[in-house]
Amino acid sequence: MNIKWLLVLVAGFFEVGWAAGLKHADSTIEWVLTVLAIAVSFGLLIYCSSQLPATTVYAAFVGLGTAGTVMLEMAVFGVPFSWAKIWLVCLLLTGIIGLKVVTVEKDVVSS
Repeated sequence: MNIKWLLVLVAGFFEVGWAAGLKHADSTIEWVLTVLAIAVSFGLLIYCSSQLPATTVYAAFVGLGTAGTVMLEMAVFGVPFSWAKIWLVCLLLTGIIGLKVVTVEKDVVSS
């Protein structure tokens, strides 16, 4: 895994943060952190999409954000645990990893 894919993973973590923030933010500082998380996640997404295959980057970004948000909601915010949700998140992550494995990366020349 190169640094750009690691940045996609970081962008996914920030996506989880802002998705939770949109639902649970109550104070000004929480809203500021939510907006900051949005800016960081989309900034990293845009950067990584210019360096890697955009379709794969976007699928990984959204999938990681979705999986992380589901897990966070169950672990922290009291959403009922469900084995079906866990299975579907694992299926989603398997698809993302599979997509990454079969995608051929080309070197992008910066101008």
